[in-house]
Amino acid sequence: MQKIILASSSIYRKELLQRLQIPFETISPHVDETPLPAESAQDTALRLAEAKARRVAEIYPNALIIGSDQIALLGNSYLGKPITHDNAVRQLRRMSGKEVIFYTALCVLNSATNRLQSRLIPYQIKFRHLSIQQIENYLLKEQPYHCAGSTKSEGLGIALIERMAGEDPNALIGLPLIALVDMLVEEGVKLF
Repeated sequence: MQKIILASSSIYRKELLQRLQIPFETISPHVDETPLPAESAQDTALRLAEAKARRVAEIYPNALIIGSDQIALLGNSYLGKPITHDNAVRQLRRMSGKEVIFYTALCVLNSATNRLQSRLIPYQIKFRHLSIQQIENYLLKEQPYHCAGSTKSEGLGIALIERMAGEDPNALIGLPLIALVDMLVEEGVKLF
């Protein structure tokens, strides 16, 4: 069986992939994640997921490489990882009472055959109306500064959300497992 490589340094993606109970390795792909001029959020996510997998394929010429990327979109504005508390406060204030779409792109690249499968999984989140005190309290407790949109839906961040809609809740965390299972099976991986 070919090695399975997760082209990501995300602990969240690693934790999700561990749920499938298959052996895999992780490697950080070091890809410039800057959107191209006039590139849609969907196209950016797909391009970056593929770029991450292709970068890792340079090191692993006979592997199944999983690339994933996520773009959060509020209206026409990208919401990246806030990194700082002040940026997270600004993001959550902007998202209060509004809908955000998280586009998670997934690809599986068979580096031996150069076969690429890719999917884009949207997930819609409607945020509750949040007071500045609620935002501050949430950020102090969870500190989601490395999460797009300043929220961890798998943690306390679920309390910020009014409703969610999408085909795979794992996509919101960063790795759509339902689609990934289909892609791995297409490449001959036996999960059980």
